[in-house]
Amino acid sequence: MEKTPAKEQPQQIRVIQLEERNTEDVVYRVEKGTILKFRLSTPLHGHAVELFCNHPTSPLEESFARETYHKVDWVVHKENEETFTSLTTLVSGCFQFYVLKDGKKSGRGYFLVDPVLRIGSNDEVLALDSICCQSFFPKSLGPLSEWKGRLEVAHQSGYNMIHFTPVQELGKSNSSYSISNQLALNPIFGNVKFDDVQKVVNDMKQEWGVLSICDVVFNHTANETPWLKTNPESGYNLVNSPHLRPAYLLDSVLSELSRDISQEKYAERGLPSKINSEDHLNVIRALLKDELLPNLKIQEVFLVNVDELVDNFSKLVDAGQKPNLENLDDPDLKIIQDPTYRRFKSTVDLNLAVKMHFWEKHGGHDKNGAIESFRHHLYRLNENMYNLVQSHLHAAVENVIAGVRYERLQHDGPKLPQVTDKDPLSHRYFVNVVALEEHQSIAQAEKLLASEDAHFVLAHNGWVIGDDPLRNFAEAGSNIYLRRELIVWSDSVKLRFGPGPSYCPFLWDVMKKYVETTATVFHGLRLDNCHSTPIHLAEYLLDAARNVRPDLFVVAELFTNSDRTDNIFVNRLGITSLIREAMSAGDSHEQGRLVYRYGGLPVGTFVQEPVRPMMPSIAHALMMDQTHDNPSPITKRSVYDVLPTAAMVSMAGCATGSNRGLDEFVPHHIHVVHESRFYSSWSSEDSVKAGVVSKKSGIISAKKVLNKLHMKLGQEGFSEVFVDQMDYDIVAVTRHHPTTHARIVLVTYTAFSYPGCDFHRTGNVKDLAFEGVLEDVLFEARLKPSDPGRGNFPTPSAFEKDGTFINAVQGFECVVKENFPVGESKFVKLEGNTIKFVNFQPGSVIAFRINPPSSVTEAVVALRELICKDHLKQTIAPMTFNDLNTTLYKCEEEEKNFSGFGLYNIPNFGTFVYAGLQGIHSTLADVRLRNDTGHPICDNLRAGDWLMEYTYSRLLKTEGTKPLGILMQKCADEMHKIPRYLVPRYFDLIIRNVYLSCIDEAWNKMSPFVQNSSPFVKALSLGSVQCCGLSLSGPLPNLSPNLVGPKPSMIKSVDGHEVQDCGSLCAGLPHFSTGYMRNWGRDTFISLPGLLILTGRHADARNHILAYASVLRHGLIPNLLDRGTNSRYNCRDATWFWLQAIKIYVENVPFGEGILKDRVSRMWPNDFGGAVLDHSVEQSLEDVMHETLQRHFEGISFRERNAGNRIDGHMQDEGFNVVAGVDLETGFVYGGNAFNCGTWMDKMGSSDNAGVRGVPATPRDGSAVELVGLSASVLKFLAEIHSAGKYSHSSVQRTDADGKTITWTLSEWNSKIQKNFESKFWIAENPSDRCHDPHENLINRSGIYKDSYRASSRFCDYQLRPNFLIAMAVAPHLFTPSNAIIALGKAKSILLSELGMRTLDPSDWNYDGNYDNSNDSADRKVAHGFNYHNGPEWLWPVGFYLRAYLKFCTQNGQKSDAIRHVRRVISKHWRYVQASPWKGLPELTNLDGAECWGSCRVQAWSMATMLEVIKDLTELEKHS
Repeated sequence: MEKTPAKEQPQQIRVIQLEERNTEDVVYRVEKGTILKFRLSTPLHGHAVELFCNHPTSPLEESFARETYHKVDWVVHKENEETFTSLTTLVSGCFQFYVLKDGKKSGRGYFLVDPVLRIGSNDEVLALDSICCQSFFPKSLGPLSEWKGRLEVAHQSGYNMIHFTPVQELGKSNSSYSISNQLALNPIFGNVKFDDVQKVVNDMKQEWGVLSICDVVFNHTANETPWLKTNPESGYNLVNSPHLRPAYLLDSVLSELSRDISQEKYAERGLPSKINSEDHLNVIRALLKDELLPNLKIQEVFLVNVDELVDNFSKLVDAGQKPNLENLDDPDLKIIQDPTYRRFKSTVDLNLAVKMHFWEKHGGHDKNGAIESFRHHLYRLNENMYNLVQSHLHAAVENVIAGVRYERLQHDGPKLPQVTDKDPLSHRYFVNVVALEEHQSIAQAEKLLASEDAHFVLAHNGWVIGDDPLRNFAEAGSNIYLRRELIVWSDSVKLRFGPGPSYCPFLWDVMKKYVETTATVFHGLRLDNCHSTPIHLAEYLLDAARNVRPDLFVVAELFTNSDRTDNIFVNRLGITSLIREAMSAGDSHEQGRLVYRYGGLPVGTFVQEPVRPMMPSIAHALMMDQTHDNPSPITKRSVYDVLPTAAMVSMAGCATGSNRGLDEFVPHHIHVVHESRFYSSWSSEDSVKAGVVSKKSGIISAKKVLNKLHMKLGQEGFSEVFVDQMDYDIVAVTRHHPTTHARIVLVTYTAFSYPGCDFHRTGNVKDLAFEGVLEDVLFEARLKPSDPGRGNFPTPSAFEKDGTFINAVQGFECVVKENFPVGESKFVKLEGNTIKFVNFQPGSVIAFRINPPSSVTEAVVALRELICKDHLKQTIAPMTFNDLNTTLYKCEEEEKNFSGFGLYNIPNFGTFVYAGLQGIHSTLADVRLRNDTGHPICDNLRAGDWLMEYTYSRLLKTEGTKPLGILMQKCADEMHKIPRYLVPRYFDLIIRNVYLSCIDEAWNKMSPFVQNSSPFVKALSLGSVQCCGLSLSGPLPNLSPNLVGPKPSMIKSVDGHEVQDCGSLCAGLPHFSTGYMRNWGRDTFISLPGLLILTGRHADARNHILAYASVLRHGLIPNLLDRGTNSRYNCRDATWFWLQAIKIYVENVPFGEGILKDRVSRMWPNDFGGAVLDHSVEQSLEDVMHETLQRHFEGISFRERNAGNRIDGHMQDEGFNVVAGVDLETGFVYGGNAFNCGTWMDKMGSSDNAGVRGVPATPRDGSAVELVGLSASVLKFLAEIHSAGKYSHSSVQRTDADGKTITWTLSEWNSKIQKNFESKFWIAENPSDRCHDPHENLINRSGIYKDSYRASSRFCDYQLRPNFLIAMAVAPHLFTPSNAIIALGKAKSILLSELGMRTLDPSDWNYDGNYDNSNDSADRKVAHGFNYHNGPEWLWPVGFYLRAYLKFCTQNGQKSDAIRHVRRVISKHWRYVQASPWKGLPELTNLDGAECWGSCRVQAWSMATMLEVIKDLTELEKHS
């Protein structure tokens, strides 16, 4: 096979989000050398967080100490606000990290670093997915001098790893897993040492390229282990584990019964020694239930002596002291078990009994009554305990019966003939290690319990079906032994390690030496019975093994039936590979599913970034066609299935393996315990004789080809797998190379049962169509009978075991042919690009190499050139922000307005959120990360080119995006040449590269603040591209032709008309994106500082300021712009936010004061005249600004034009009357009435059912607090720049009704506001500190600032809302700092929620936190979303809150706490942006941050105000 050229891989970085939870059940696997980058999850931001990890800081550390954690220092980039830490994985193994949050453990997790395995004299790296492992029983290898000949079979069969069961000295049973001396070799090997075995292992690695792993057994040791006699505390004996004594008595009864049956003592009662019927089982059941167990009276060791306890009770009452039993954990009287399990020696808490029965029940007077009451209580307790014990004994009897039935009656059991000492009725659960062969009567067993010899009676180990693997079934509290639920291994003692080495030092020391010796000799370990091994013990011993061999390969087989539990074992023990069995499949379809699940990535997977989030993975697999402790597939399936299943397993993209004997056709289970013969040795001759194996044996010739293929596929990176179920028995498995797109396709014809002697399939095999060039047939192989006269598929002939060697069934021949043209195949013929199966029979396999045609290779190269970074930059650099808006975004309504079509719809998925690249990328990013090639978008891409055509076609519509559209059209042309299964992969690559280039270009055009900031800032800055773009239905009015540049040019729109190339800022997506609903005055100017000024889009900011100035009317900036010709002037706040935006522009834009002299073409020079569209009336911006101040000072009063249903179908008539002015007493701006709502809280009732149509939910008339703050900020600023000679106007003037002229300088106006603000708005916590307030009875909460002053509904003044925070942020000079701190604390504790600020105090009677505009109930609070601003949590006020918090807390000496708080809050917004397909912040959320699906998914001001916060935060930290 042609080798794929090696390519230097970029540094792999995986990002782990640190969370406040235990993720020990999540597997994170990485290769050595990977950099792990830890980032804080949202809940950790703003806290003192420390990260600790036990990964060594240097690969040169002497040993790994699991409990030694190193503090990992954070890297804090103040320029981009990113806090992270990096750790390079230097050594292999399992490692834990944990987080301290404010000094307390808050979360933990694990990561695994795969070992690096090396083979051959050149130490070539063996990829884990290239492993081909074969299992051997060392006891069947014979003397060490004979090993090489027997092990060479594995080498000649193509295996590169050998798995040995334990090589240590075995116990009497000769079970491979019953070790009698952990520190000595099996004597069968001869007079050899571990060094000698190590030499054999090293020679195999060097000469054959074969590694070796060995089983380790931690749970148990053989009954004959010498140190059990000297250290019986190493097991669960009847002294250190007295809770097992009842089970021991039961075990003795069963042992005596077995002995009696074997001696025919019950033959006359219908129970012979040969048990073979259900009647026999019924006799056993009756004997146990009716005679033997009643006579044993096991329940007595659990019961109390009633008379004795009553006597003691009486004495305690006579003592006369009332017991003090306060704060009892359990106030119920219960039996307290006698710790040594003597009969009738259990007790109860007598003090509690006296309290209950004498003092409480009988008032401390009636002793006799109390005694009788207590006596009856004891009877009840005894009765309950008796019933519980009887239930255990009933379970025990039935479990014994079930075991006898399996061993002696069932067809799938061993069908043991007679009950004997060797094959007892029920295997012993206990063994006396100093008297192994002694039989004891029940009386002797009882007597032993009271003797010193009880130390030497130890419990056997075993397995409990369905038990919790993390629970030790031998410990106190478990009834496994009493209920006989253990599948016992009666040749081994269960070891008792306790919680740590100090508990049983001798045992821990022996096992440590044992595992260190094994790890020194072998390259890896297999953990026997891993699921029942105490996990803390396995951690300790594997740590010791890794200190001996750092790149230790660890294999285990788990029977937990829980992926979660499997993952815990994998993480804590650092298991490299979990064994998976092909034999667990019931048919070829399930077997194919296993190959797909554990065998690699899906074909056509996406190209992953070298830096990406760490994704959970399933444990790496070692898939085996047969494991050494399972029956032979030849008997479970058929001999003809051995080759097809081996072939399927070899195509899995993981480690693979088999058991010695299967390839040779050993037709039986080579038994772990009973097998005593030797393996056959390798012969280069093709002879068939006892003790010899050659390439002609079984499927060895084919297995060598399969193993060679498997190894190359793993080494060369064929990492993708596809399984095609061609029919019930025929499966095609494809391994695909993700870069070259070469494919290896293997087709197998399985035979899970015998086809029938004369079966011959003639046709009806599904054709195999392919794209590409079929290079050749790699191989084809078939198993057939050696004697054609026996039929096509005969069953094996009668088999006779050889007495010395493990021999195989004969009579079959495996025919293998390699590397030949397809025309020479006996199985298939080629017609064009279709493989037709002409003679494909059960037991056959064939493999092809299919290369992509040159046209595909050329197309891939052309694609990569088209989307290379430099080419894309050259194409995208000339694009404007408006072009980028078109390319990246546009929601449904915008796209209809732009192209006449809506969003692209994916069947079974839905539409993207944007027509532009962001919509596709948001979906693909998650699909790519999960490699979800089955996602509907992938189905759509494979089915046709519609999405690609949609993507480039819309870009061809405008001149600015056309070059990119042409480039993507060229990409589409190349995509046509690529096989459909690869289209999702390359479409994603195109979209990703173009998308990233576009957003990079957007950032390149923005300010240094954006370019040098965090990913969060960059994401927020894209809000300016999302929300600001060219809109045909919602444009800005044309600017003055006399405007000094830069000014927008005129371009042709998609409809052919000339338009001003000037983007307009929408309020939010998707609801406020087009038409008259797009441009809102207040939204625009709340958003403009963050989205346009901070991002460096100064020209766009200037355009918006001047465009809105051009439509000033009545001294007001419009609420709804609607081109300027149809504007509505029904809000009081847009004007002040506009002026504040001008202030920010002047202060932050280089030479920003120049805007004050810019020309403004007035559309409405006369309030009541017609629109002037010819630019004939012009003023400077500063004159327009002064007009707003002057008009407010004079007083504004008018009725909206076209008042009535034409402009508002809900408002009452009075609501169309607009009033605004200045209170001469306080300097506060005021306005509005009870029938309209002139601020941002502008919900007008519309429900007839609730009777709120035309009723404003939040009129906020009078002096709204934020408008007072904004006016003070603006006035102070204008006064200052007037003094500096940059603003021409100094004062405002009005004439009263009596003809008196009043003139205020701007400075005087600001001073008047400042003088009155605290006294009119602050509600002190102490009533004595408050100014006289005639409406003090309306105060609901103190320590806050009022929401308004002199509202028509005075109680509204006293409501706690977040509006004062706007005033606090823009005009801090109005606030007394100490009061501000108190009010901020109230806002933090009462209004601040997950993402937004509650718009009303939850204690307010009108509060409801959930907005639903579709609510058509009669509930006035919520009908038709009436509570829009009465509880739901809006995001944009959070920005002003945080900015105020930073200012006043810093001033108050609390800067560090303030910074932490701000970071904690904004981290939640970052998390939201990352998760949202819209990639923005929403308008609002419902109660406690719940999604409000009726709100805009992206709101301009939500993102803008957050940018301002981060700017303030950055400046504050920069000067720290």
